[in-house]
Amino acid sequence: MKEFGSVSFVFPMYNEAPNIKYTLRKASVVARDICGEYEIIVVDDASTDGCGKIVEGIAGQDPHIKFIRLKRNTKFGGALKEGLTAASKDVIIYTDSDFPVKGQDIKGALELLEDSDIVTAYSLVIKDASIKRIVMSKVYNFLVRLLFGLSLHDINSGFKIYKKKVFEGMDLKSESPFIDAEIFIEALKRKLAISQYGLIFDLRTEGKSTISRPGIVAKTFWDMLKYKFSK
Repeated sequence: MKEFGSVSFVFPMYNEAPNIKYTLRKASVVARDICGEYEIIVVDDASTDGCGKIVEGIAGQDPHIKFIRLKRNTKFGGALKEGLTAASKDVIIYTDSDFPVKGQDIKGALELLEDSDIVTAYSLVIKDASIKRIVMSKVYNFLVRLLFGLSLHDINSGFKIYKKKVFEGMDLKSESPFIDAEIFIEALKRKLAISQYGLIFDLRTEGKSTISRPGIVAKTFWDMLKYKFSK
């Protein structure tokens, strides 16, 4: 695998008290395995379950961990944007804060970064058997393809890798999960290369995903329409 000088892990976090200690341990092990210089950035999106205090305590003992707490809940996108802005290393790795990605898949995806600027993952199997989640995902991906011509397997997958240069001069507006699509669209405008990596995500065993909350869904579609008609 090509050696990268330094890596930033970025975790947007909302109410992940059952998972975050494990996530930080796993991220530290993977980071040390793939490079010598790393940082782990956790952005607490105004959680209410005490996970912020957990991270704050661990960060006090480990200088590699940077903790950022937002005063208001931004519905994911604002937390991701804050983490991406704070990232200072050559390569930025984002995964969901329950860390659903195997270390070997992170290494495999990093291989693709040799010829790409962004690597985005997609699931090789159905991740969620919920009819509601499946329909929502298909409708959302269809609309993004229709409105923006963005053809990817899974726009909002929970694992992406970016070269830091991707964000130079990029003024991201979205505060919802639409931020993923916004990054891809802006990257393609700049002729940056995007690769896709298929994997099987680990299933969540603790806590629950909040990405399909009605407020987040509504904000995602609102950000999508604002972006479309403001350009």
